[in-house]
Amino acid sequence: MHRRSKRPVFGLAALTSRFVRNTGGAVAIWFAVLALPIAVLAFGLIDVNRASVEKRHLQDALDAATLLAARSTATNDAALQIVGEAALKAQLTGSSDATLAGSSFKLSGTKVVSSATATVVPIIANLWIGDDMRVGAAAEVARSSTNLEMALVLDLTQSMSGTKIADLKKAAQDLIDLVISDVQTPFYSKAAIVPYSYGVNLGTTYADAGRGAVVGTKSITGSAWSTGTAKTITGVTQANPAVVSASSHGFATGDVVYITGIKGMTDLNGKAFTITRKDANSFELQGVNSKNYSKWTSAGTATKCLVAGCEVVVTANANGYANGDLIFIKGVTGGLTNSGGTTLVNSKYFNVGNVSTNSFSLPGVFGPTTNAWTAGGTSYCTKYGCEYYRFTNADGGTNTYQINTCAAERWKSDWTNDYTDTAPATLPVGRQYTSGGATCLSSTITPLSSDKASLKTTIGNYSVSGSTAGQIGVGWGWYMISPNFAPMWPTASKPAAYGTKDLLKVVVIMTDGAFNTPYCKGVQASNAEIGGDDTHINCSGADGIAQAKAMCTAMKAKGVVVYTVGFALGNDADAIDLMNKCATDASHVYLPSGGAALKDAFAAIGRDITKLRLSK
Repeated sequence: MHRRSKRPVFGLAALTSRFVRNTGGAVAIWFAVLALPIAVLAFGLIDVNRASVEKRHLQDALDAATLLAARSTATNDAALQIVGEAALKAQLTGSSDATLAGSSFKLSGTKVVSSATATVVPIIANLWIGDDMRVGAAAEVARSSTNLEMALVLDLTQSMSGTKIADLKKAAQDLIDLVISDVQTPFYSKAAIVPYSYGVNLGTTYADAGRGAVVGTKSITGSAWSTGTAKTITGVTQANPAVVSASSHGFATGDVVYITGIKGMTDLNGKAFTITRKDANSFELQGVNSKNYSKWTSAGTATKCLVAGCEVVVTANANGYANGDLIFIKGVTGGLTNSGGTTLVNSKYFNVGNVSTNSFSLPGVFGPTTNAWTAGGTSYCTKYGCEYYRFTNADGGTNTYQINTCAAERWKSDWTNDYTDTAPATLPVGRQYTSGGATCLSSTITPLSSDKASLKTTIGNYSVSGSTAGQIGVGWGWYMISPNFAPMWPTASKPAAYGTKDLLKVVVIMTDGAFNTPYCKGVQASNAEIGGDDTHINCSGADGIAQAKAMCTAMKAKGVVVYTVGFALGNDADAIDLMNKCATDASHVYLPSGGAALKDAFAAIGRDITKLRLSK
């Protein structure tokens, strides 16, 4: 049987044995001396290689974790650290023999910068380094981002009183913290706020730009009732018609004269008459049969009146009125009183007549017995667009309301609702009139701003009042971010154009109930659920929920992202349907039932908005 030879052994011991046999004892001694350092060096190189491999693992893991942190909704260092460190640990698990020693994830402008260190237990290298080996890595990821313009529409109606308004304030302030960045370059984030109740208060700063200027009031600067000098009467016939003698009277047929001071035929005193001229020295009193009057004995004067009836003619330059216009007068401090000093014009309405560019007459105010104007006074028109508005109420009576700085629904010239964001200079928004000019709520709109502290302070100062005209709030939520409304606002608050690259436009609509206050022609409509018929105008307004849905549809068509928050709506099917129809989709609808859930809803919206900005 053939025997197979043994294979040579090339281990270290065999090599040493052969070396000793072949070289003799001296070389064997040197080899023995060098063998230990060579072994240490060999294992040290293995440790170096292991450290290099673990450093690559750490770098790869840190790159992935930093990218994940950059794509997260975290907006501060603390939140980034939580996200980044968790991701880093997950990346290292099962893929590395190193132990994570520390990590850092921070924001630097629009970048997330990170670093990490790990330890590697050496096989032999600790003999000279005295500790575990350390490896490090660093990474930097630019966060993709967009500019943000957000309008926050908040329900401040009376039903939000108590803990509800406190919860809303906190939730809204937290949302501002989430979405408004401390660093505004190279991308900005701005928020506008629209508080509403039975209207949206534009404040004196923005009212005229939004609804159009109020038709100007006109200052009263004088009054008169006659022209020329009084003519002395030298006789009056007992005839039909009566004929008056007055030398060189200068009157013309159709003139109206005021007669006073006659003795004998006193029936003519204190009255105004239309005359027919007979000649230079006499005239007839049209329609006056003096046959049965007492005989004229002496005296008397005739004075030409400015207008028929000898009414007072008021001077008000460039008044813009037309005959028959109803005006309101107040503030006269001198004159236009009767003989007892009682005002004949203040807080009264007149259908003006004999209108000219700079004057008009006041029907029923008899000039000859009225003290002439000496000081003060303003006249106001009473049509829609004027300071005062006279209208027929739903009970059939007449009310006069005063304009305030709030806005009502938007109307076209035919008094139909308009659901567009057409520039207000082209189509002003609706005016609002209330008894005494009471404002719809004290809180006014805040245009786009990146001043986080100021926005939160504004929210903290809100108070509740009034009923729910949420459709007006929805409209102004849209207008605040509409480029068509840009001319209304300061430069820093002007919205960018639709479709601008790297721009996200968002409207967040919050309400706690049905929209129950529609308007018609600037006054609460006859179908408003709040108040009585004596306070409503005698025309109905479009349903508030239908109006809001139409505007939501229109703004979404422009690319606006809409979130809705229905707070404690209960079983209000109409309000819940509105929340669902207005929102961009079902994932943008929130229906919290209590304060904690409301805060959670706003926080979720904030995180989602941030995620949209970072992933767009």
